[in-house]
Amino acid sequence: MRKPRKRGRIVAALLASVVVLGLFGWGALQLFHVFNGDDGDTKANAAPQSHTCAAAAPTSPALKPMALPQPAGVTMNVYNATPRGGLAKSTADELAKRGFKVSKFGNAPAPYDKKVTQTALIVAGPAAEAAAREAGTQVAGSTVKIDPTRKDKSVDLMIGSAFHTLATPADAAKARVTAANPPPPKAVCTTPTPSAR
Repeated sequence: MRKPRKRGRIVAALLASVVVLGLFGWGALQLFHVFNGDDGDTKANAAPQSHTCAAAAPTSPALKPMALPQPAGVTMNVYNATPRGGLAKSTADELAKRGFKVSKFGNAPAPYDKKVTQTALIVAGPAAEAAAREAGTQVAGSTVKIDPTRKDKSVDLMIGSAFHTLATPADAAKARVTAANPPPPKAVCTTPTPSAR
């Protein structure tokens, strides 16, 4: 009867030793993390990252929804601001076929000649902003510039170096919807960078 009791004591002693060694090992690991500046559970205990969202700073005034005129109500001047010849006439002819009133065409005035890098720059006064947006639908990637000193209602289309061809009528129709109802500026969200410990 003594042998089973002795074997039981040995098993109990072994278990106690394993538990004690495990506790020592766990404690040593915790001390290691403390001295290294780590709490041992960085992901679980990390403060949740906050996101800051703010409205994007517009590079130009936000565009408001606006009823656009039909092409027949837009008087356009078509100017070639590129070194390529014949673009003003061919573009003016195509715009006339689409119903726009083309008043003049030719080389771009000196302030714009060979200085328009995008597909086109549409220039108009405040009274012709809606007409300028309508004109812009015909050239994908064009930009509208409103000149506050300009009083007339005509629109200047400056053909730029990136121009290849006018938008297809289908694409122009889609662009017209966007031009009449421009989307609001997108919000910019930032995540703060965690500070080093």
